[in-house]
Amino acid sequence: MTDTPPPAHILLASGRTPEEHAAWIEAGRKLFAGPCDFFFAAQRIDQLPPSNIAEVAFAGRSNVGKSSLVNALTGRKGLARASNQPGRTKQLNFFNLGDRLVLVDMPGYGYAQAAREVKEDWQGLMFDFLRGRPTLRRVVLLLDSRIELKESDRAVMDLLDRAAVTYQIVLTKADGVKPNALAKKQAEVLGVAAKHAAAFPFVVTTSADTGLGMDELRAGLSEVAEAG
Repeated sequence: MTDTPPPAHILLASGRTPEEHAAWIEAGRKLFAGPCDFFFAAQRIDQLPPSNIAEVAFAGRSNVGKSSLVNALTGRKGLARASNQPGRTKQLNFFNLGDRLVLVDMPGYGYAQAAREVKEDWQGLMFDFLRGRPTLRRVVLLLDSRIELKESDRAVMDLLDRAAVTYQIVLTKADGVKPNALAKKQAEVLGVAAKHAAAFPFVVTTSADTGLGMDELRAGLSEVAEAG
């Protein structure tokens, strides 16, 4: 175990000693070092696979970097694939992580050029999945750290509150933001999260390119797997 303490914001978020923090990180590493395979896709609520393993769903606006994040978490470049036409992908994609956790890649939202029918279909499918899936333990809500919070992001937070699904906000693409601007963005999002009953009171800041925040996100998701 290392004697080097974790960053201050991690200590505040986790409440762990340095030794406990190191063990927490190791649990996440072990979980995501296991096999991870695509096994199901569903475009309607009546097509969902049987639920017998804890699930974590990933949601975010089109082009927020959701596929890149899932690939970085699992260390597999081609596991999750972004659509060539943002806003057109409507299905839920399911990935089995070592029979311990299921990762669910949800359709992107908020793409301005998507047809109204696509957006409405996505909202219906998402809300039905969120409120009716007994094994769904957490939603990871991705926000782009480079741009302002959108109305569609706020609408999804409200939807998650109504569905009573615990969610954690994760900032993506942090390598593209200068430190002062990033700190301001983190404070803004923390303030927003504090106003939502279903949101975690801390935010993980990530970069799929540099690996920033991936250890902490893996470790947090390992807790979901352990809880079952």
